[in-house]
Parts: sequence; structure tokens; C-alpha cells
Amino acid sequence: MTLAFEDRPAELPVDSTRTRPAPLRELALIAVLWVTYSLGRYAADGHVGTAMANANRIWDLERLLRLPGEDGLQHLLLRGGDWVEAANSYYAYVHFPATIGFLLWVYLRRPAHYRPVRNTIVLLTGAALVVHLIFPLAPPRMLAETGLVDTGHLFGPSVYGSPTTDSVTNQYAAMPSLHVGWSLLVAVTLIALTRGRWRRLWLLHPLLTLLVVIATANHYWLDAAVAAALLAGALRVTGLGRRSRELLGAGQPER
Repeated sequence: MTLAFEDRPAELPVDSTRTRPAPLRELALIAVLWVTYSLGRYAADGHVGTAMANANRIWDLERLLRLPGEDGLQHLLLRGGDWVEAANSYYAYVHFPATIGFLLWVYLRRPAHYRPVRNTIVLLTGAALVVHLIFPLAPPRMLAETGLVDTGHLFGPSVYGSPTTDSVTNQYAAMPSLHVGWSLLVAVTLIALTRGRWRRLWLLHPLLTLLVVIATANHYWLDAAVAAALLAGALRVTGLGRRSRELLGAGQPER
């Protein structure tokens, strides 16, 4: 009987000389890169007026494009009782652990694919930082005229303090949504690197993440679209997209 997500690589020859990086060096590299991103994101803070003006432009553009309103999805969530807190918890507690766990799994179980996966995350995150710097954007929860509310602040748990006193995070960096970008990378890579007829259910992770970031008013639809576009570019540059297609073509789900 086939398991839902069989931990067995697809049949694609890989270069056996490409071993996993030294763990301490890899941890140090990831730590340096994350500190650099955090400092860069924090340096992009302070452009409140520009961020609010851009937020209104994004909101108007989405209406021009006839995208569904973020307020409609939030109203559905608010009628769900305990689902609001569940959505806030998913936003706060799943993003980093899921991505770290994914990287650790690839490092330990698919070492030949670890470097392109890591490089893709680095490139995607670096591109996101550039967008933060050139296009500060307030999240929709700050646009009071839209009727949206800050579900994290009202119902908890929340990862942000008051925008006027928060000295730890830059809340004016909504575009792109790395929650969506990272979760999409996790899903498409796991689909390529695992076997089993149900492996495409990994796509539920980015789908649920998308619904959560929109319903909690932390991101716009366009934040997710830009994240997906940046990920597509990163996959192409690092070659991970081509490698994933080769893996999918080399082995079909077992029946």
C-alpha cells in the first residue's frame, strides 16, 4: 500500500559528488543572510506617508482589475468564531517553522538538491527586500476606510505591536508576501522530491497561507501575485524549476 507522501526520491540521476554543505557553516550563512535581510527591511521603515499612499493605490488597482475584495474574505472569517484565532495562529506560528523544517528535511534527505533550494530562498528573499526598499506598502489592516480590521490585535495572537511604537519590525513592507512565496516554494519542491499519489496536496499549504494572509488583512492579493512572480524568476535563475520539472517527468506517483 502506498503512503500518502512517500519519502522516496524520484528516479533522476544526480551528481553523487555534490554532498551537503558543512552544517555549522550553513547555519552561519543562513544566520548572516537573515540578519542582513532583517536590517535591510528595518532600514526601509519610516516612509509612513509613502506606504499609506501606495496602499491606497494598490487597493484602487485591485478594484480596477476586478479582484475580489479582501474585506469579503475577512467578513467570512469573522463569522467563523474560533477560526479567527486559528487563522492568526497560522499566520504567526507556521511560516518560519514550516520553512525551517522543510530546509532541514531537504538537507538531510535530499542533499543533492539542498543548494539550489537554499539559493532559491535566498534569491527570493533578497528580491523581496529590494521591493520593500523601493515600494513601501502599508498592509490593508491599516486602511480604516476599507472596513478591514486587525484581527491579530483584536482577537490574538499578534506578531506586531502598534505601528507607532513598534521598533522591532517594519510593518510597512507588505509587498511581496514572503508568507506566500516561501510556502509556494515549499509545496512545489516537495511535490517534485516526494512520491505518492497524494503529494500534490502539499499545495494546500500555500493555498491556506494565501487565504490566511488575506483574511487577516496582512496582505493584498497583489502581494501574493508579486511573490509568485519573484519565485518564478528565482526558480529560473537557480535552475530549481528545471530540476523540479525533470524530477516530475522522471517518476510518476505510485499506484
